[in-house]
Amino acid sequence: MPLTKPLLPTMSYDAVIIGAGASGLMCALTAGERGRKVLVIDHANKLGKKILISGGGRCNYTNMYAEPANYLSTNPHFCKSALARFTQWDFQALVDKHNIPWHEKTLGQLFCNEQSSDIVEMMVEECKNVGVTIRLKTALNHVKVKGANTGFQLDTTLGNISCESLVVATGGLSFPTMGASGLGYELAEQFGHHLIERTPGLVPFTMDKQWMSHFIELSGVSADVLVSCNGQSFRENLLFTHKGLSGPAILQISSYWKAGQKVMVNWLPGISIADWLAEQKDVRPKAEFRTILSDKLTRRLTTALCTFGEFKTLTDDGRKIIGQLNTSQLQEISEYLESWVLMPAGTEGYKKAEVTLGGVATDNISSKTFESQNQKGLYFIGEVLDVTGHLGGFNFQWAWASGYCSGQYV
Repeated sequence: MPLTKPLLPTMSYDAVIIGAGASGLMCALTAGERGRKVLVIDHANKLGKKILISGGGRCNYTNMYAEPANYLSTNPHFCKSALARFTQWDFQALVDKHNIPWHEKTLGQLFCNEQSSDIVEMMVEECKNVGVTIRLKTALNHVKVKGANTGFQLDTTLGNISCESLVVATGGLSFPTMGASGLGYELAEQFGHHLIERTPGLVPFTMDKQWMSHFIELSGVSADVLVSCNGQSFRENLLFTHKGLSGPAILQISSYWKAGQKVMVNWLPGISIADWLAEQKDVRPKAEFRTILSDKLTRRLTTALCTFGEFKTLTDDGRKIIGQLNTSQLQEISEYLESWVLMPAGTEGYKKAEVTLGGVATDNISSKTFESQNQKGLYFIGEVLDVTGHLGGFNFQWAWASGYCSGQYV
């Protein structure tokens, strides 16, 4: 007789969550608190990889000022319900419950004092306390709906799994080296959900060869600037890199930029540049323009700006005497400094993007329960959805909020 493999018994759960990241773990512990039998599966070999690397290893886990205006989505109203029902203060209460030391950085960003793993350990402990089962190194091969159109049958490397509720918390395409995949999008399409175009978000810009040949020596130099594109503006640091530009200001505006568009930089935000130059002309009429500008910017950045493109001609490499510049020349210089044009060649892509813009359209997803309107018992949460936050803890807050709200229903 031919040898056959013994059939493995089907494991049964109330809810199975695909993805052991921020949203998946929050959903799991919330459902577990309701007495639900929950299984979390992930193909990765480590829990919460994105949590661990965030915030330079200290996890910018939320933001004091999180609100719907901090999120991009084809439907900007979709995020409102969840963000109102599980706020940044609700998550902070959980952090305080576990006595994790924290601090606020700029702009309401909350970080762990010590290490990102404090947040992962907190989530795991909460899951353990309510009986949640977590299995890593587990691949999902196939999902099908059980008879009578209720519940699901999962074919996994762990074996066959049966569940009433299936939660897709697979994240986006960012950081492919850490195991990011398109599984969540495939499942969405399997059940008839539309996908919004996905692109890298919160990502550094690359610049063309001519630009780089001039500014490459500034790699590592940063400046406080105001950047603008498509009606959005952010004032934070810009950082020159060996490939182009990064830093918080650039990462923020990248989510609003489309290929071929200009990005405007104000090198001296917060002041009237025209008035300042007029004042300098009166006070220091014999000073060279580059000397004046280097009072506000670093000498290296001043030199690079004054020797580039049309600004080179306008300021004679920065050597023009400010007292010899007439009113219209000063006005032209001020306009350049207020609206310096950048033409990014592209971005550094998903390997450097912090998030994925676009994703599963929210049209047929309940903003209250996160359940699919196409398939009973199927839920989508976190980054896999077409909801993307600004830089600074907003994406984690969306993960916590969407995970908590769905956990009330799965």
